[in-house]
Amino acid sequence: MSDTPERVERSAEESAVVLEARGLRALAHPLRVQLVGVLRKHGPSTATRLAERLGVNSGTASYHLRRLGAAGFVEEDAERGNARERWWRSVHRTTEFSNPELTDREPEAALTYLQSVAATYTLRTQRTLNEIQTLPRAWRGAFDMSDWSLRLTPEEAVSLRRELRDVVARYRRDDPDTAASAPEGAQRVGLIAHILPEPDALAAPEDNAGPGTTTEAS
Repeated sequence: MSDTPERVERSAEESAVVLEARGLRALAHPLRVQLVGVLRKHGPSTATRLAERLGVNSGTASYHLRRLGAAGFVEEDAERGNARERWWRSVHRTTEFSNPELTDREPEAALTYLQSVAATYTLRTQRTLNEIQTLPRAWRGAFDMSDWSLRLTPEEAVSLRRELRDVVARYRRDDPDTAASAPEGAQRVGLIAHILPEPDALAAPEDNAGPGTTTEAS
């Protein structure tokens, strides 16, 4: 695989960027991961509005948006921008990072990127927990946090990942373009899934809660 900025795969429903070396290094910063995520979820915005949403100053947001733009993750939205405001939009709908060779070549960038993604997931979960008591009862009943311990081969883990994606693909995606056509009562729902290998050689005895362990909160 070459070190071109990104290899883009597009379908009728979405566009995905497959990370290569330059793109991985560009995303190896927690604020950049958050900026791309907000633009994908909420649509085009300015550095000032993004800065307010993420709790940073506009100069910092502008700097990281320019770096993301140079790497091909975001671009200026000329239809909305003017002489006073510079609007940005995401170029892709999703990011794919599944190249073990790239992880071997760029270990520090890969770790920083994955840690940034994990930190973003934690922030999203904490935000929901902080607001759970004020949610309508129907949505409090839909809330779920679960984990299961499975014993799989690598091939089975890959199969599980594919099956989960197939299930998610049956449901309505959320983006600024589909919100208006969603049925009454539909709200944004965040679904975060992890498949975390835990080799026995690396696990402490007390970490093993036994097969079938499930933790649920609702």
